[in-house]
Amino acid sequence: MFSGKTLLITGGTGSFGNAVMKRFMHTDVKEIRIFSRDEKKQDDMRKLYHDDRLKFYIGDVRDLASIKNAMHGVDYLFHAAALKQVPSCEFFPMEAVKTNVLGTDNVLTAAIEAKVKKVVCLSTDKAAYPINAMGISKAMMEKVFVAKAKTCDTTVICGTRYGNVMASRGSVIPLFIDQIKAGNPLTVTDPNMTRFLMSLDEAVELVLFAYENAQAGDIMVQKSPASTVGDLALAVKELFASDVDIKVIGTRHGEKLYETLLTREEYLVAEDMGGFYRVPADKRDLNYDKFFVDGDVQLSQDHEYNSHNTHRLTVEEIKEKLLGLEEVREALESWKKR
Repeated sequence: MFSGKTLLITGGTGSFGNAVMKRFMHTDVKEIRIFSRDEKKQDDMRKLYHDDRLKFYIGDVRDLASIKNAMHGVDYLFHAAALKQVPSCEFFPMEAVKTNVLGTDNVLTAAIEAKVKKVVCLSTDKAAYPINAMGISKAMMEKVFVAKAKTCDTTVICGTRYGNVMASRGSVIPLFIDQIKAGNPLTVTDPNMTRFLMSLDEAVELVLFAYENAQAGDIMVQKSPASTVGDLALAVKELFASDVDIKVIGTRHGEKLYETLLTREEYLVAEDMGGFYRVPADKRDLNYDKFFVDGDVQLSQDHEYNSHNTHRLTVEEIKEKLLGLEEVREALESWKKR
C-alpha cells in the first residue's frame, strides 16, 4: 500500500519516529518526510542515512503554517510528535496541552486540508484512566482525533495506543545500564510497579497493522507482556553480571502502580484481532437519553486490560527480551571488553 507513496512523520527525529522511518526505508515508498523542530537531530539523520527519499522539514506542530508547508502531496501521515516525559509534563502541563492536544489538532487540520489518505496518531497507555498531565493530554489527543474522524470522510484518522517502549530515549533501561557502568545503585521507584514491555520493532508492527486494518476513529492496541520494575532491574543486573545494589527511591510525580491499555468501557466493545485489539469509535450522537437512560449491565462485569493482568514475564524471559534489543547487545559487548 506504500509503493510510490509519500509518508510524513511528525516527531520523526524521536525514538519512535526514527524506528518507523527505518522500517519504511526497506519498502519501495517514494518519499519519507521527517518533520520536527530539532535541526541538529535532522542533520545527524541526513548524514547517517544518505538516502534521497528522506526529506527534512523544520517546524513545530504548535505552528499550523509550518505543518501545512510539509503536508502537500502526502499520502500517509504518522503523528508521533509529543511531549512524553511524565515529570516534565507535571511541572509544565500547559506545554503538554500546546503540543499534545493543540498540536494534534493542527496536524489533523492540515492533513484534512491536504486530503491525506490516512493518519495514524500515536497514543500511550497513560491515556487510559489518566492521573498525570502527560496522560491527560494524550487522552484529550485521542478525543480530538476521534472527533475529527467522525466529521471527515476524505481522510481516515485513527490511532495506536502502546505501553513502554524498551530502550527508547528517557526510558529506564538505558538509565539502569548507565548506572551499572558508573558503579552506582540501580534506582527503582517501586519494585512492585508493573509496566508493559515492547520493543520498538513491535511498536512499529502496531503502526503498520493500523495502516492496514484501522477504520476511522479506531484505537488499535497490541497485546503485550509486562514485568515488575524490580524484576526488570534484576534482569539488567544479571545480564551485566553486576553486583551493584538496587535502591528503592519511591514513585515519581504522577506515576501509577500499573498501566492500562484498555479501560473497562473499551474492553466491552473491543474487537479481538489475535495479537491486537481494535477499539471502535463511539458513534452515538448527542441524544442524551442514550447516556442517561440506557445502560449496559455487562459494563460492571467485564474487566480492563492492564499490566497487572496481562502475561507477567519472568526474570529469564525479561533477559531474553532485552537481548533482542540492539542497544542492549552493544552496551553488553562494550561492557565485556572493559
